[in-house]
Amino acid sequence: MNRPYNFSAGPAAIPEDVLKEAAADMLDWHGSGMSVMEMSHRGKEFISICEQAEADFRELMAVPKEFKILFMQGGGLAENAIVPMNLSRGAAVDFVVTGSWSQKSRKEATKYAAEVRTSASGEDSGYTTIPDPSGWQISRGASYLHICSNETINGVEFHALPDLKALGSDAPLVIDFSSHVASRPVDWSRVGLAFGGAQKNLGPAGLTLVVVREDLLGHALPVCPSAFDYKVVAENASMFNTPPTWGIYIAGLTFQWLKQQREGNATGVAAMELRNIAKAKALYDFIDASDFYVNKVAPNCRSRMNIPFFLADESRNDAFLAGAKAHQLLQLKGHKSVGGMRASLYNAMPMAGVEALIAYMREFAQKSA
Repeated sequence: MNRPYNFSAGPAAIPEDVLKEAAADMLDWHGSGMSVMEMSHRGKEFISICEQAEADFRELMAVPKEFKILFMQGGGLAENAIVPMNLSRGAAVDFVVTGSWSQKSRKEATKYAAEVRTSASGEDSGYTTIPDPSGWQISRGASYLHICSNETINGVEFHALPDLKALGSDAPLVIDFSSHVASRPVDWSRVGLAFGGAQKNLGPAGLTLVVVREDLLGHALPVCPSAFDYKVVAENASMFNTPPTWGIYIAGLTFQWLKQQREGNATGVAAMELRNIAKAKALYDFIDASDFYVNKVAPNCRSRMNIPFFLADESRNDAFLAGAKAHQLLQLKGHKSVGGMRASLYNAMPMAGVEALIAYMREFAQKSA
């Protein structure tokens, strides 16, 4: 029996091959006599898991050697505090606000940075557009500029990262890439720090991934806890405190799964990007051609990962969700702050799932006519 298609925005679907391998290892990892959840994080068994996961992620995402890869805890919300504690240096920081998550990030930073400024905002459009970087008001001497490169709730995505140097700024770019990490390559020449919770594209909730340029280490505010000081975490190879061992293990299996993916001549993350473009295009094309469904996001910044949509007759929302569940299409209800529906098309979602959703949406619209 096929599993239902899970469109949850997070915690989200994990590749079935990964789940099967984890299940097979549950009681005895590679003859060790232990589950991964029972291992010492400083034992040779888990150290080998962690080192392999880090090496595979570095290879997958082509992370340059001058960046440290850290496995941490607390999710994106904690990083909203941890980033300014490490990078603000008691000076001003800038934010481009494009939706709910960058709003949260900006608000949290006010507790730690000397001054928090909004360089640009998509509020006037209801967060359905991304302001053109040419019009951003970047502060002189800002410690960093923060963007959420994919807004899970509002469904907007930076299809190219801004080049701050071309905009006349030396500020490091900080990106929250929680909801589209590993869905496409990253231009690391434009990035100072990237962070993301694993629970959308990499594995289970509990693991947070931080990729930080080495020259940004060592500037934590005195208030910063040692366990959240990037320099301390890096010097201890993410083992200063007990890390989220199970999350690292599942993420490591996901990285290995990603390395095996092929699409034409493309492999790994490049293959996933081609699939994600095709999946998103299929659903957006259907919505745009329909009188029954609507997506409000500007086409030039529509997310490939998180596609919010609304029924023309919203009194039919409950019936739509009930029918979707009966068709084994799960977790399509939109976020409570925006309403409507939302389909999250992360790496683990196959094209067959998108096609099944489109077929149901077509059927539901026809029955509702």
